[in-house]
Amino acid sequence: MALGPRLDLRQSQSLVMTPQLQQAIKLLALSNLEIEGFIAEELEKNPLLDTAGDDQREDMAPAESDGFDDASGPATADNLLQNGGADDEARLDIEDSALSDDTGSDAGMDGSLGMSGIQGSSGGEDGPDLDLLAADGLSLHDYLLAQAGSSFSGQDYLIAGQLIERIDETGYLRADLLRLSHQLGVSVAALEDVLNTIQSFEPTGVGARDLSECLAIQAREADRYDPAMARLIDNLDLLARGELGRLKRMCHVDDEDMADMIAELRDYDPKPGCQFGGDPIQAVVPDIFVAPAKKGWAIELNNATLPKVIVNRSYYHEMSEAGDDEQSRAWLNECLANANWLTKALDQRARTIIKVAGEVVKRQADFFRKGVTHLKPLTLREIADAIDMHESTVSRATSNKYLSCDRGIFELKYFFTSGIKSGEDGESASSEAVKSHIRTLIEAEEKVLSDDKLVALLKEKGFDIARRTVAKYREAMGIGSSVERRRQKKLGSRAA
Repeated sequence: MALGPRLDLRQSQSLVMTPQLQQAIKLLALSNLEIEGFIAEELEKNPLLDTAGDDQREDMAPAESDGFDDASGPATADNLLQNGGADDEARLDIEDSALSDDTGSDAGMDGSLGMSGIQGSSGGEDGPDLDLLAADGLSLHDYLLAQAGSSFSGQDYLIAGQLIERIDETGYLRADLLRLSHQLGVSVAALEDVLNTIQSFEPTGVGARDLSECLAIQAREADRYDPAMARLIDNLDLLARGELGRLKRMCHVDDEDMADMIAELRDYDPKPGCQFGGDPIQAVVPDIFVAPAKKGWAIELNNATLPKVIVNRSYYHEMSEAGDDEQSRAWLNECLANANWLTKALDQRARTIIKVAGEVVKRQADFFRKGVTHLKPLTLREIADAIDMHESTVSRATSNKYLSCDRGIFELKYFFTSGIKSGEDGESASSEAVKSHIRTLIEAEEKVLSDDKLVALLKEKGFDIARRTVAKYREAMGIGSSVERRRQKKLGSRAA
């Protein structure tokens, strides 16, 4: 076969991820607060973008642009750039145990369904500043250094600084004094003397090297560190195993004294440093509000964290008349196209999230009415099929999104759970519902229930579940085994 150059005409199909499509997909996965930051960056780059209230938005509505013509198409990842209509709000009308758009009478029109107390940083003058919820005091290290400044000087102060630097966020010293003495060129005795002083600082118990030393420091501060308490603190492993008889013999105390000593230990703080500093508290701001309406449920985006972006068309016309060179006009047209696209993309994002959240609320209506025990198994595929979207689009629409309702704030992913076979009509129950039943049974137990007994009780409730599954769910909830709970119950009754 001869080799040589030739021209062929071939026809093929391929998916082209345009920059705008990639950006639209990225916007869908962002939370409202992240969108707020993204919009702030775009406002700085694009002079034709502006934010305004409802009255201004009516006069300065986004202009029509290519790629947003289909008002009825599904909002999948492939057509996020298609416009669903920028003039009407995205809502669903599903009567009873579903979704309602009756937000005017049953819910506030401030974008929070009557829950205006939860707002973001753009909630106006009356909105609380969520940053005030964060700890505004000194960190643990700063607090200890401030005390060291009034207690040490010269070389001792430098040693104290090195020791404080090695105290972790829980208040424990994580350092080998022998190795540190070689590094600093000082004796271990000098380190011990400085450390003893640091252990007298607030919070009480800070600077300890293990739990026993931490509790001993607090017992000394409370003037309760007698020989009996010292032996109890030195044998915390026996206390953890519930060997009270052996402890009483070692401490030479009776039942009443042992109960008092255990009660005293319960009042001490095993992690004294946790009350200081650390990372600022990050308050969860809901992206979606759900509230009961006349016919089912009302759902709405949290507008307090979503600035309303508009295209400043008057400024565009003013700039167009002033710019006479081709390069300026090309740049201005590019800014206009980007501004139009952003407003349409944000509008479509809102519609997609509301559509997905609406179907979730519809399918989990019993959860909103009756509680977690009525949470049903749900997958992304089910929602995608129901609203004619791709599964990946539903996944992005539920990522980093939080829903606020009467029962609290939940991540949208919370409503997607695996199913457990149920004996009732062959239906499946949500794993979260099973966990809730397990927790309820354990909290109400008078006699400690074994995992086998829990299996039997759950089967009476209609849950066909294996013992290993009960153990897995119990451990996931941080609940100990029957042996551990029996030991804790015994300790509690002795301390009482």
